[in-house]
Amino acid sequence: MADGDLVNRKNDHLDIVLDEQRALGPGQTGFARYQFVHCALPQLHLDDIDLSTQLLGKPLRAPLLISSMTGGAARAKAINHHLAEAAEALGIALAIGSQRVALQSGNDHGLTRDLRRLAPNIPLLGNIGAAQLIEREGTDWARRAVEMIGADALIVHLNPLQEAVQADGDRDWRGILEAIEYLAVALGVPIVIKEVGAGISASVARSLIDAGVAAIDVAGAGGTSWAAVEAERSSDDTSRKIAMAFAGWGIPTALALQSVRQALPDTPLIASGGIRDGVDAAKAIRLGANIVGQAAAVLHSATQSTQAVIDHFDIVIRQLRIACFCTGSADLKALRRAALIDLQDPASGSLHG
Repeated sequence: MADGDLVNRKNDHLDIVLDEQRALGPGQTGFARYQFVHCALPQLHLDDIDLSTQLLGKPLRAPLLISSMTGGAARAKAINHHLAEAAEALGIALAIGSQRVALQSGNDHGLTRDLRRLAPNIPLLGNIGAAQLIEREGTDWARRAVEMIGADALIVHLNPLQEAVQADGDRDWRGILEAIEYLAVALGVPIVIKEVGAGISASVARSLIDAGVAAIDVAGAGGTSWAAVEAERSSDDTSRKIAMAFAGWGIPTALALQSVRQALPDTPLIASGGIRDGVDAAKAIRLGANIVGQAAAVLHSATQSTQAVIDHFDIVIRQLRIACFCTGSADLKALRRAALIDLQDPASGSLHG
């Protein structure tokens, strides 16, 4: 695909995701199924609740990741600068969007070590598509993706559904697991695997960890549907109908998270995919996430200013803190043991850690 076509596609993606009604599929995240048991006597000071954790050996003040959003369009430079400054100010992690355009075109679109300069103390994650790894330059691109921003780790994103419904999408996915296994040895920094909104199953997650992957972002269904996004981009009715049939496809985020955590009890897990607020974040942590990611929910703020991004995540952090307070959880370890009701099966009682 020509570089100009790639850039146009990234611009289309931004426009569509910014219009929530065009990007959301009919699926649900699954978090509405659960309700915390309210603690009417927390015996805590709200301000003393400890939300700190770490990701890939680096400390975080809150268990949040600004998830991959954009890496190709010219306006991405300002967006990524706002995100980097906000992440540093808040002490949360940042994952940039796909670096494919920058790697293949030679135009960095702001994806440089300026991002590391703006965010020197937080985990910074690069990003490349899994389908690019089986190309002749795949390993070199992966190394350059890390070097060009000074990343602490590299996200390799899995998006087979998006590619299948996309005009000129990557159709050949043979050999990708083997390419990931090779890269895990050759790259020199940890690899994080994420889906882009259709979820990762327990069996796929296990094969990835066996291949040397350091962490998994389940990135489940219930938020942005990339099948719906590609349907919006379709130039003909046939392609649109094909894509829209898959608008609700995927493993709901809550279900993906629980199944992967059960299969891999010690693996660092990131939960993204339709995380609306700090209450959803609290439920995700209770169900097995170490870190919670948001992307589309903060994209509008990221187009405005650094302060708008800070304000957005300040709300999420305050919501998460109150969820801890009202479950009697002094820290994230305690939150993982908080009583949780399955509303679809209330007879089973509370779920305990």
